[in-house]
Amino acid sequence: MKLVLILIAFILDLILGDPYHWPHPIKAIGNYISFFQKKWIPKSLSPKKKYVMGGVLWLSTVLLAYGTTWAILKIAYGLNTYVGHIIFIYLAYTALATKSLATEGKKIAKTLEEGTLEEARGQVAMIVGRDTSQLTEEEIAKATIETIAENTSDGVIAPMLFLFIGGPALAMAYKAVNTLDSMVGYLTPDYKEIGYVSAKMDDLWNLFPARISFLLLGLSSILLNMNPKQTFLIGWRDRKNHKSPNGGYLEAPASGALGIQLGGSHVYHGVEIYKPTIGEPLKEVDGHDILRMNLLLYGSSSIGLIIFSIVSLVIKGF
Repeated sequence: MKLVLILIAFILDLILGDPYHWPHPIKAIGNYISFFQKKWIPKSLSPKKKYVMGGVLWLSTVLLAYGTTWAILKIAYGLNTYVGHIIFIYLAYTALATKSLATEGKKIAKTLEEGTLEEARGQVAMIVGRDTSQLTEEEIAKATIETIAENTSDGVIAPMLFLFIGGPALAMAYKAVNTLDSMVGYLTPDYKEIGYVSAKMDDLWNLFPARISFLLLGLSSILLNMNPKQTFLIGWRDRKNHKSPNGGYLEAPASGALGIQLGGSHVYHGVEIYKPTIGEPLKEVDGHDILRMNLLLYGSSSIGLIIFSIVSLVIKGF
């Protein structure tokens, strides 16, 4: 039954995306992180204590996300099996972000084609952590593609994998890990101590999903006939050309499939961060490449669901 519920959640995500006004667990997780920082991590704390409190922040957030989700499901199934199934589906659906990623990419691609540069900069600022105020059209397209590529794992494949392993509770624990990294996992003076544990644990939790996503992007490039040979060759060659131990495993195969170059140094929260280049600059990157990245996203997500389902059925003996 869990397989059927996850399938329904996946389909709902493809249809609905994430309407902003709907209640969403990630908003609650983000609110808790902000509350904890303001309440218990004042700027006056010593660096050593910031490291410690950053660890407490990480542990408490992940445990709360897991425990709250587990308790909600326990109560729901205790009331009625169908109520439990509905809550399971909704929580699983909120853990996935396929359509919302594709929608943001599509909006930026359209603005690059029909709108103003300032408008496109504002849109891409909503999905990246870097300074976008001086980005060119090509840099905006690259930033969008990099974000969609990395979130093919972070936003879809990884939570889907954890859904299959441990249901919505484990998926929400993962989303907490990911949200912590997004909010505090930076090397800037304000966050380098507070976010140290969050950044390292995000790397750890994503080690396996990122490498699975590498394979899924490759399989998707075969399905879509998008330079599959270069996807694997450049993907393998440049997989370590990234500050993150996982990011290159997403951006490198994507750059090979699209025939473009990604990476390079960027400004994050006022600090320039060096990043090596990934892929070959065979063409100028534009909005059309964002739409092609969306196809890779949908292909990888669908193939991942099929493979995880088959593995789940095999393990359970059909």
